[in-house]
Amino acid sequence: MKLNELKNEKILILGFGREGMDNFRFLRKIFPEKVLGVGDQKKIQIPKSKFQKVKLHLGKNYLKALKDYDVIIKSPGIPFKILPKSVLSKVTTQTEIFFENCPGKIVGITGTKGKSTTASMIYEILKAGGIRAHLVGNIGKPVLNLLFSATPKDVYVYELSSHQLYNLKKSPQIAIFLNIYPEHLDYYKNFREYVRAKANIARYQTKDDYLVFNSGDKLVREIAKKSKAKKIPIKGKYYSLNKAAAKAVGKIFKIPQKIIQKAIREFKPLPHRLELVGNYKRITFYNDALSTIPETAILAMEALGKRVQTIFLGGFDRKINFKKLAKFILKNKNIKNLILFPTTGEKIWKEILKLNTGLTRVKLPKHFFVNNMPEAVKLAYENTQKGKICLLSCASTSFSIFRDYKEKGNLFKKYVKKQGESKIHRSSK
Repeated sequence: MKLNELKNEKILILGFGREGMDNFRFLRKIFPEKVLGVGDQKKIQIPKSKFQKVKLHLGKNYLKALKDYDVIIKSPGIPFKILPKSVLSKVTTQTEIFFENCPGKIVGITGTKGKSTTASMIYEILKAGGIRAHLVGNIGKPVLNLLFSATPKDVYVYELSSHQLYNLKKSPQIAIFLNIYPEHLDYYKNFREYVRAKANIARYQTKDDYLVFNSGDKLVREIAKKSKAKKIPIKGKYYSLNKAAAKAVGKIFKIPQKIIQKAIREFKPLPHRLELVGNYKRITFYNDALSTIPETAILAMEALGKRVQTIFLGGFDRKINFKKLAKFILKNKNIKNLILFPTTGEKIWKEILKLNTGLTRVKLPKHFFVNNMPEAVKLAYENTQKGKICLLSCASTSFSIFRDYKEKGNLFKKYVKKQGESKIHRSSK
């Protein structure tokens, strides 16, 4: 949607978190006299001094106001599936508005996992190559207000979630598609709808665009076949995939190989992504709090190898299947301890018991059901042998007992260090 199309329309900002506020500030600068609607399920407090000429629609009936507006700018956290079909044609998003009005280039990155690391790596490579790059999108920086200073020389490295891609009618000039696994099944009608949303990163590309894609992922490969863009296949697992994608983008921008390699070498890994916490009481601890699906927990165990003896699993139930994870744990004789958070911790253990039947039964790892991080870390110290690894990689989202993955990861690091520096009785030898 072009900005001049908004001039005479009644506009509702649906969702008033960080992106919703950015939408408001942007529209207020363009239309200082326009009355803007704000809808949110929460009864948020909006200071009148900052937000004037506003019509509020707050609380449980906030969606009733949709019919009264010509344009609805929806935040990513609000699922399309809860909106009445009668208003869907009026719905747009910050991402769609930015894509339609940005004069510069957009490098879009998506995938179920690895988006933030890859986007950050690409951003550092472009900066090192002397390009006016901006890191935006799902990584935490809203974009609309950047349009005021945007020029054709600017390059926007845009981390794109499936929520931001949903309903998009334009694809980035350079698209990076890393992988796709079942995720956010509580947000979408089904996995098929989630895949369709992700596919929008390549769906509208032209022959002048580029698609860097993981050729080792079957679903990504199938989506790539349909793109008209110049295709650059990459392969790899975990950071090797992120690096391959970042190098490919550096080459597209004709950045010298030496500069690309130096930027990657100096890149500092993001927190909560297979992050080394340290070695305490001769146990090595890794924080992979952003692991929210079985596939990433498996990849983390594979990446760290045979020394992984204790793993923290479980969290909020998003109706994901844990059979693959249970099979991996049963086959991996090095895993001796499972520390299980509610509610999927119980689900994972039941899946392990269910699979461990018949003549092929194996000795099961010890399992501990816990409700807090101090207890979980204490059990890890008491049951992990010296020289081994304890890994937090829960294969589930954090919302059952933690606010988010950052809180979970930070609490893990806090208690690992706190208990590691104190004199704890250890039962393992």
